[in-house]
Amino acid sequence: MAESTKKTDLAGLTLLGKPAKPSKKLETFPNHHPGRDYVVTLTTDEFTCICPKTGQPDFAKIKIEYIPDKKIIESKSLKFYLWSFRDEGVFHEHVANVILDHLVAALKPRWCKVSAQFAVRGGIGITIDAEYKK
Repeated sequence: MAESTKKTDLAGLTLLGKPAKPSKKLETFPNHHPGRDYVVTLTTDEFTCICPKTGQPDFAKIKIEYIPDKKIIESKSLKFYLWSFRDEGVFHEHVANVILDHLVAALKPRWCKVSAQFAVRGGIGITIDAEYKK
């Protein structure tokens, strides 16, 4: 029989149910199926940051895939986390790797991949695939 969400799963969540605002805090809850490999996929086509040199906006589709170990990312905290890059000047290659580093630190997953597909600007589109393997 599948385990349901327990009240103790909610104990460490501080952003869920609160007013929306950007945050670098990634929250997690326990994985009730640590003996099984399964892939969690999260996507957004609303990611924005700015060019560190020109200040022009950059738009991207972000896809996060991971095999959880003991923790699962709470999606609202991920939304606030991604939102926190909106006014941050950062190169595309760096942002994909920073997101991966922060997810790995928060989740300690078995495997994780962050794909960032940036919109064409100046005639060139950039896609970054950053991957972590335990």
